[in-house]
Amino acid sequence: MKNESIAIPARDGFPLAATCYQPDDNPTHTAIIVNSATAVPQRFYRSLATFLVNQKFMVVTYDYRGIGGSRPASLRGFNARASDWTMLDMAGVMDWVQSTHHPRRCFHIGHSYGGQTVGILPNGDQIDALVTLSAQSGYWRLQGGLQKLIVGLHVHLTLPVLSHLFGFMPWSWIGSAEDLPQRVALDWSKWCRQPGYLLDDDALPTERYRMFQAPVLAYSFDDDDWGTRRAVDAMMGVYPNLTRKHLRPADAGLRSIGHFGYFRPGAERLWQEAIDWLEMVSPPVFSKDSRRSRMRDNGLQAANRRLAGCDHLN
Repeated sequence: MKNESIAIPARDGFPLAATCYQPDDNPTHTAIIVNSATAVPQRFYRSLATFLVNQKFMVVTYDYRGIGGSRPASLRGFNARASDWTMLDMAGVMDWVQSTHHPRRCFHIGHSYGGQTVGILPNGDQIDALVTLSAQSGYWRLQGGLQKLIVGLHVHLTLPVLSHLFGFMPWSWIGSAEDLPQRVALDWSKWCRQPGYLLDDDALPTERYRMFQAPVLAYSFDDDDWGTRRAVDAMMGVYPNLTRKHLRPADAGLRSIGHFGYFRPGAERLWQEAIDWLEMVSPPVFSKDSRRSRMRDNGLQAANRRLAGCDHLN
């Protein structure tokens, strides 16, 4: 196994800090791209990436512009929009993986924001399957418990006021998340004030969701007040080829999962379940597209029956 820190050009040429995890052997020529949540650096996903590369997949993690290793010396005046993370950064990583490694299969694993927007990628037709974790509508009224009040306060007051006051969102001053570029914070807080979340943004090519044909497995977790079951339903329902799974932590032998626990050591059972699902819905067949499509359909039915047989399928 080899881990290499690299710079991947976004579609506008902006250099993105990334890590390419290469297995000693990749017999199915499969790449997995891990898309981060808002304000979460790629290093948070290192345990999952290491597990995946030990299963003989090539894995790429990366930081969106303005986050982690892709942060400039100063965020003040840094020109970045929330949509840039998908249309320029996520799409650019896809371009690099395809042009540099030519995988026969390309899977995505998306956490929160990193799963919400995959469906509007300009090169989304190159994705063979997608697994999302807590990829929810951020509309504040869909959050659970006290989180509803906390999110409502942040998106109506904290993010807009501090972003305008400092020229960026100093999230690290009030929590454990990374600071955000000003425009990213303003865009995101606006989405979270709208009942349709980012689906209400006329500037986004949301019609692409209808054309996204790759199978999608979308998880939600019973103890995640930020990504509640109904919030995930509201967002992920736009994907036409969707399998939904809602879990209690005890279902996976865990005490808690919440919004971040899936990616921490101890969740290996869930990681393996995702791999098994991906392998079943998109088997490594390298003949004509029509045959692959038929096998994918058969694999999806079998994978969903397996999920239904062991847990709760929605």
